[in-house]
Amino acid sequence: MENLINYIKSKITLTQNDIDLIKNHLVIEEVPAQTNLLKAGKVERYIYFLDTGIVKGYQNVDGKIVVQHLVNEQDFFTSLDSFMTETPSLDYYETITESRIIKISKPDFNILQKETKFWAIFVKEVTNEHLSCKLERVKDFQILTAKERYLKFVNQYPKLALNVSIDNIASFLGMEPQSLSRIRKQVAF
Repeated sequence: MENLINYIKSKITLTQNDIDLIKNHLVIEEVPAQTNLLKAGKVERYIYFLDTGIVKGYQNVDGKIVVQHLVNEQDFFTSLDSFMTETPSLDYYETITESRIIKISKPDFNILQKETKFWAIFVKEVTNEHLSCKLERVKDFQILTAKERYLKFVNQYPKLALNVSIDNIASFLGMEPQSLSRIRKQVAF
């Protein structure tokens, strides 16, 4: 829980009462590797903070797995549209490694939204940060070569590069595994 509290403190100021309130509305869960946290067609009921481990978010597009998210430790994830609108998700989320997640349910999220001022400010900060990352990712697909995208990925996320399968990394970077294998042979670290 301390990692999450420190993460929140890095974005906004918290009092001890704020911290106690947050802790009362969160659940810590140890999750084995290859565990589905969400399946397409189900309504997302939680927002997750990945304390330890690695999680992937993907969609099944005409039988092909398209990895859209590789979540590193100390970050939030959810099927946001499903969570906010309470409609079935198109996304799957699955642990790649053993993971510790901290989750907040929709009812608890709403309580913090209504009863505090700090929560809305924090949610806005995190949402804006994630939106900026999405926009940068779109820009990278438009202007970087496959090799440049891979090198940027390795530099930004060395733990993911070492612990995620080549198939998942290739899908995340928008290329075939064979292409990524060729790129990896060209690159010496």
